[in-house]
Amino acid sequence: MSWQLRIEPTGQTVEVSEDQSLLDACLRAGIWLPHACCHGLCATCKVRVLDGEVDHGDASPFALMDFEREEGQTLACCARPQSDLVIEAELDEDPDALGLPVQDFIGTVVRIEPLTPTVKAFHLRLDRPMQFQPGQYVNLEVPGLGERRAFSIASAPQEVAATQTIELQVRLVPGGAGTTALHQRVQVGDTLNLAGPYGRFFVRRSAHGAGGVPLLFIAGGSGLSSPRSMVLDLLASGCPQPITLVVGQRHRAELYGHEEFLALMQQHPQFTYLPVLSDEPADSGWSGCRGYAHEAARTEFAGDFRGRKAYLCGPPAMVEACLSTLMQGRLFERDIHTESFLSAADAQRLRSPVFRSV
Repeated sequence: MSWQLRIEPTGQTVEVSEDQSLLDACLRAGIWLPHACCHGLCATCKVRVLDGEVDHGDASPFALMDFEREEGQTLACCARPQSDLVIEAELDEDPDALGLPVQDFIGTVVRIEPLTPTVKAFHLRLDRPMQFQPGQYVNLEVPGLGERRAFSIASAPQEVAATQTIELQVRLVPGGAGTTALHQRVQVGDTLNLAGPYGRFFVRRSAHGAGGVPLLFIAGGSGLSSPRSMVLDLLASGCPQPITLVVGQRHRAELYGHEEFLALMQQHPQFTYLPVLSDEPADSGWSGCRGYAHEAARTEFAGDFRGRKAYLCGPPAMVEACLSTLMQGRLFERDIHTESFLSAADAQRLRSPVFRSV
């Protein structure tokens, strides 16, 4: 059984099955509703039900309080329809968003590549073509866990179009059931279910103007996946403006993709790659930058980030430090974009205290 969902003020209509969340139905129709944790904890996907009935599901009583439920509000990531519905939602219209519908795919593992002692690249050949914007991610079903985890697509769209294969870079999280299962159980030849593309983390080309503006990408940990896809796509499409990629890791052993980016810097004069290590032994022979990613960026641009567009992806602490540094250097909200995956445990940390609209 299914129900009709109408979204105001746009008047768009979506069909929702009785066991499907409002958010999932909208995303699969190519309609983007603001959301983040998808666990019913952060309240980013809160909408107002103007007509009809919903089951609120597992919405947290803190994210959706009793008086809000009485006022007709619900969380789209948890709510299931019990009748035809009309909701009111804040739809963020972005001229650069392609509005790609979320679809289901089956991926066959064709290669597993160890990138560092804790990061593996899983190369999945899809059962059919996937269109996505660089920076977007997929939800991957973890074998034996019965749950899905979000991983950014590290491949460039040109590569995926040619090979129908995507690369997911997965860091082993201590105590993390999902990443542990992927690292220990998945083998070449296995098939994995996934859905995508998701996310609003992509290059805003229309905001660059006719002549373009310099682009700054800052990545830390396995947050390198999205910036890698974005940078590869920009370079492949002949982007003329300066592109700087700052990559922060702790040790040289954790610095993956290093040779690839060095080679790209030789091939593309507009591209600058700046690796920085925060905890590399003093006697290791490392001649590159030491410290943290935000410090390296501040030094590279003498603390002045005006006239740039910045894209940040990495651990929450890194993103916070970068936000503060960029804003001190006169780069503000409209020119900074971030990506952060949130678990149920850290969903409450959704918004930076210095950057309210992220």
